[in-house]
Amino acid sequence: MSTQPGQHDVARCTNNESIYILNHFEALGLSPVITKPLSALGYDTPTPIQREGIPLLLSGQDLMGLAQTGTGKTAAFGLPLVQHLLGIGTKPASRTVRALILAPTRELVNQIAVNMRTFVRPTHLRVTTVVGGSSIGVQIRNLSRGTDILVATPGRLLDLVDRRAVQLETVKFLVLDEADQMLDLGFIHALRKIANLVGTPRQTMLFSATMPKQIADLSRAYLTDPVRIEMTPPGRAADKVRQTVHFVSQRAKSDLLKSCLGERPDDLSLVFSRTKHGAEKLMKHLVASGFSAGSIHGNKSQGQRERAIKAFRSGEIRILVATDVAARGIDIPGVSHVYNYDLPEVAENYIHRIGRTARAGAGGEAIAFCSPDQGKLLRGIEKLMGLGIEVAGGDPSATEDNSPVSEKKPHHRGQGPGGKGRNRQSDRNPRKSSHRKQASGGEIETGNEPQRVFDGDRISEKRDRPANANRPQKGRTGRSTSAKWRARRRRPAA
Repeated sequence: MSTQPGQHDVARCTNNESIYILNHFEALGLSPVITKPLSALGYDTPTPIQREGIPLLLSGQDLMGLAQTGTGKTAAFGLPLVQHLLGIGTKPASRTVRALILAPTRELVNQIAVNMRTFVRPTHLRVTTVVGGSSIGVQIRNLSRGTDILVATPGRLLDLVDRRAVQLETVKFLVLDEADQMLDLGFIHALRKIANLVGTPRQTMLFSATMPKQIADLSRAYLTDPVRIEMTPPGRAADKVRQTVHFVSQRAKSDLLKSCLGERPDDLSLVFSRTKHGAEKLMKHLVASGFSAGSIHGNKSQGQRERAIKAFRSGEIRILVATDVAARGIDIPGVSHVYNYDLPEVAENYIHRIGRTARAGAGGEAIAFCSPDQGKLLRGIEKLMGLGIEVAGGDPSATEDNSPVSEKKPHHRGQGPGGKGRNRQSDRNPRKSSHRKQASGGEIETGNEPQRVFDGDRISEKRDRPANANRPQKGRTGRSTSAKWRARRRRPAA
């Protein structure tokens, strides 16, 4: 008999007592040492992914889990992991690791580590974190003693491997969390390199909210006969999130946002901006308007980001403005509203954004602001989810992709909004007129403007330089000016 997710033996039980037993963690095969403190932590009834995944992982099978954020994935792989490690009985050797958990951002690494330390509290197991933006010297010292569970971002982990501060050959359990986000951030090559360094045989677990082709290829290459469990179809948002959209001009978005926030002054609200500069500017505008707000983005240091999240979690600030990269991993059950101030360029990121609310079975609301030039992005989001988002205000026909074809006049060179006539600068230097649109950041860049570059744990900027920028300039004789200067200094005085 086929069963729905989370039903297993429940479908064969007829009395309430049997169902009651199977709804508790003890019935999933976990040791009493692990399950005893769970009730005090609020873990009373397993979520569907925990009911499906824990028995499979306890049996040693590889697992590919397709589930949204906020569904209890960390406990689904963390609790079986702790039980397997307790069965080893000995401490890890210096600079060795037994279980490796990879996550795309510092915030998510820290959130996973907090949960894992809660799970191992009654045991002797050690949990260590490795992220960029923190002292690498301290991380090297922590790893020198060996660790049972290492939670890391791929970029910093490879840096430590190159320094021979950690050995991955002893890893017997590998977890790839939020694999689709690691793909979006360009970690696919780093993941393949790390997977080749990890010891075999091992048990591998991969979790993702969506399943792009590259993630499917990665699972086939590094997982052995994995069992696939799917809690929600790919691209489907959490069931308890009410979604609405306002069609509004870009200039009027800030006033609309302040109006919405003013109606709910006591709620915790998360606001998403497309760029880090836009997030900082919006946060300062909200503070100047009398709101208690903070921000997290790639230009913030690790300490600043941690303090902002701590203040948001405690309620000291009620509004947190964030970018996609920085906000991944925020797990705050009290978030009631998510505002998409700017729609994301990648439709899957919308699913991750609104997953910050309606966590742990609670309800939530996601409100999107769609400017006239973002109609195509909205259609892509609705197509991914397979449903239309309820219109709360504005005119949907005002978006560019809904306007009649006759109204869309083609822009010829030199006849755009910048003026008429020929663009002489572009004619003289074609490279300066070439534009490239970033898929992740949505920014238009020219050849001499900063590029958004992900260096492993944060987005930084770099500027293009000519290929001969470091070459010494040559004089009329063909020799470089520096060579002529050295020759002149060596010439004896008359």
